[in-house]
Parts: sequence; structure tokens; C-alpha cells
Amino acid sequence: MTDTSKTTGAKVEPLRKARPCPECGKPSVRDHYPFCSDRCRTLDLSRWLNGSYAIPVADDEAKADGEER
Repeated sequence: MTDTSKTTGAKVEPLRKARPCPECGKPSVRDHYPFCSDRCRTLDLSRWLNGSYAIPVADDEAKADGEER
């Protein structure tokens, strides 16, 4: 039997490239991806929950949806 707990010199590749944090621009951290910290992640979540972020809807689409019902 071989001991699989020992490494054979294999390099661990990250799953994703490090990208800048969308809040502050620092490099992202794996635990909080795509953010750099829990603080930046929480700030972004609170903006979504407060309605600061919104997905724009074209007037034509809104009228078309209302007519179909």
C-alpha cells in the first residue's frame, strides 16, 4: 500500500484566476470570491437587499408583459 497523504511535488492550481474585488479593487481571496474580504462581500449583499442595485427594464418590454396578461 502507498501513503496517498504525502505529496509527490504536484503543484495545486487555483480554480479561478484572482480578479480585483468589485468593491475596493484589491485582489480577490478564494474564501470570499469574487471579493477580497467578508466586509466587501457583506457591503455588496446589503446593496442588493436594500434595492440599490436594479436590473433596468425597457418600457416596451414592460408594456408587452402587461398586455399579455
